[in-house]
Amino acid sequence: MREATITRKTAETQIEVTLNLDGTGTYDNQTGVGFFDHMLDQLSRHSLIDLTIRATGDLHVDDHHTVEDTGIAIGQALVAALGDKKGIRRYGSFHLAMDDAQIRAALDLSARPYLVWNVDFPTAKIGTFDTELVREFFQALSTHGGITLHVDRLHGINSHHIAEAAFKAVARALREAVEPDPRMSGVLPSTKGAL
Repeated sequence: MREATITRKTAETQIEVTLNLDGTGTYDNQTGVGFFDHMLDQLSRHSLIDLTIRATGDLHVDDHHTVEDTGIAIGQALVAALGDKKGIRRYGSFHLAMDDAQIRAALDLSARPYLVWNVDFPTAKIGTFDTELVREFFQALSTHGGITLHVDRLHGINSHHIAEAAFKAVARALREAVEPDPRMSGVLPSTKGAL
C-alpha cells in the first residue's frame, strides 16, 4: 500500500497529513485557511491522491506558517508513500487551461529538489489570501518531496484562476509521475540505481 501519515509539530503549527497515492481523489482538508483548503482539494481531486489534512497554526499572525508547513508535511508524506520508487513513471507534465489562465507544469520525482516558478499574479490577494503563498507552498512541497518542479504561467488575468490552474496542473503532472508504469514493474526509473 502506497500510503503515509506524517505529523509535524512546531511552535507555530501542528499538522497531520494522510495520503494514499492509489486513491480516487477523495479529500478532507481543514487548515483554517479557506482558499488554501480549496486549492488542496483541487490537488487531491486532480492527482487522484486521497488526502486528509488537519492543520492548526498561528493564523493570528498570518497564513504563511500554516501554508508552508502543510507543503512540508505533504512533501514528506509523498516521499514516505513512494518508498523506493521502483516501478513508477517518475516524470509528469501537463498544460492546463482554466478560463483566462493557462499553466504548464512539469516535474521529476528525482530526489533533487528544485523549483522554477514563472507565475505572476495581477493582485496581491485572493480574498484575504496572500498570492505569494502559492509559491511558498510549492517551494516547500518541492524541497521536502524531493521534486524538481517547473511551473509557468502562459496566460492569465484573474488571480484566482491562475492559482487554481497551477494547483490543478501540478496535480495532473503528479498523477502521471506517481503512477505505476506497467512496462517497468519493480524497476527503478534511473540508470544511477538510486533515486
